[in-house]
Formats: sequence, structure tokens, C-alpha cells
Amino acid sequence: MADVAKSGTPSMCTPVPPPNSRLSGLLAGEAIAAGDALYIKSDGKLWKATGAANNAAAKVVGFAPQAASVGEACTAYFDVNFNYGSGLTPGARYYLSGATAGALADAASTGGLTPIAYAVDATRIRVWATRE
Repeated sequence: MADVAKSGTPSMCTPVPPPNSRLSGLLAGEAIAAGDALYIKSDGKLWKATGAANNAAAKVVGFAPQAASVGEACTAYFDVNFNYGSGLTPGARYYLSGATAGALADAASTGGLTPIAYAVDATRIRVWATRE
């Protein structure tokens, strides 16, 4: 299993995301980078999701469209497209990384058992929240 490298700073490229494709009104519990997969911790804040274990931290609620500092307002988006990488294989499925918090991997991890993104083309991915 290998993490999928971000190319530059990821950015959301869905022109007008539907209002029901975002989770807003939350604060960042840690420093978050654009394109990070996020979950809601028991403190009610957004944190980087991790597939290291099959627990709450592996339940992705969406992805960060921009960086956020600790305590800063942050929105999580799902069912949208992101400019994310380079050399991606169209149609390839991506999972929550078990090695790097907030990252995607090319294979399932202990907690990231189901895909949370797929490559639209060589640079863009479609992201969604964990579906149980």
C-alpha cells in the first residue's frame, strides 16, 4: 500500500458545490492542509482522519478545501471533485491511509476498508464521506 502524493496544493474544482455536500460551522482541532480527509472527534472539532485503526478516526466526513490552523473555522466537503495529484489512473479507487493522517492510499488499510475517492482523470479525484 502506498500513499497518493498530493501535487502542489489540492483545490476543490467543483464549480458550485451543492449546499448538502458540505459540513460547516466546525473548528479545526489540529493544523489541517488542503485536501486532507477529515473526521469529527468527540470534542466536536475536525481532525485529520486516519485508517490506522477501525475506529471513529477512520470515519471520513469530508475533505478540506483549504488549510486551517488550530481553532480556525473549517468546512468539510464530500461528493465533489478536487485537483489533487498527477499521473493518477482514471477510475482507480483510493482509501484512507493507515500510515499518514488525512492522506489517501492506493489500497485498503485497517480502518480505511472502503474507497473514499476515485480518480476522475490524471489529476482530479472525486471524494465522498465514509458510507457504512
